[in-house]
Amino acid sequence: MRVTILGSGSAGNCTLVETKTTRVLIDAGLSAKQVRLRMKAMGRDVGKIDGVVITHAHGDHSAHAQSYAQAFCTNVYMTESTRRNVRFHAEAALRVYGANSAFEVGDLAIEPHAVPHDAPQVALRMRDEHCCVGLATDLGEVEASLVDHLKACDVLMIESNYDDDMLTRGPYPEHIQRRVRGRLGHLDNLHTAELLRELTARTHTVVLMHLSKKNNTEEVARAVAQDALSTKDIDLYLAQQDSPMSVPLSRTLTLNYGLDASERNSTCSI
Repeated sequence: MRVTILGSGSAGNCTLVETKTTRVLIDAGLSAKQVRLRMKAMGRDVGKIDGVVITHAHGDHSAHAQSYAQAFCTNVYMTESTRRNVRFHAEAALRVYGANSAFEVGDLAIEPHAVPHDAPQVALRMRDEHCCVGLATDLGEVEASLVDHLKACDVLMIESNYDDDMLTRGPYPEHIQRRVRGRLGHLDNLHTAELLRELTARTHTVVLMHLSKKNNTEEVARAVAQDALSTKDIDLYLAQQDSPMSVPLSRTLTLNYGLDASERNSTCSI
């Protein structure tokens, strides 16, 4: 499997997950043009997209769902709750999935898990025959069931949205602070750290996602996460809003992705 985070943050989210034969975009918060540009910046073409999975209806995750269906000639997957709150008229391309029901796109198995947020939201566990990748952003609370869902992933991409002291001192009015801190808001660095302490020996890579530009810094988020992972053999990285990144993976396996000749035999995870 290969994972490329094209952008992560309140200005737009999109991640490409690839297996031997399948390429799926998770969320549609960047324009189709930006997806192409950021893939080009990584030295790659967008190529065939087998599906787009929307996690929830907020615009930084769903605003470009309609254009993705058209630009990439692909199906778009969303829950019924999300469908009711997203402007999406390409009915022939719509695929509805259950918030706690596994489904497949090609050879990628996707296991959603409902999480608390102020728009119905899911965390995702994604598997192929070789590895398991977890993604959880935009949630206000880490429930025990989510820990069980994610703790055995090989790679975990997890929100570390804000530092509580910075939020208190920052520009947000009190009612927005309450929303961010609430059960239906976002995870702060310390709550993310609690989840990281629960990870098993199987997890070898963690990527911190969706950092607030106003209420967090990379240095603070990294320090808190490093402390939580201090007794574990886990590599830690931070996703960026404005630039793409390939998720560095500790163990490697050569796979044929079914891409163009220059990309075949790429080094991939697990």
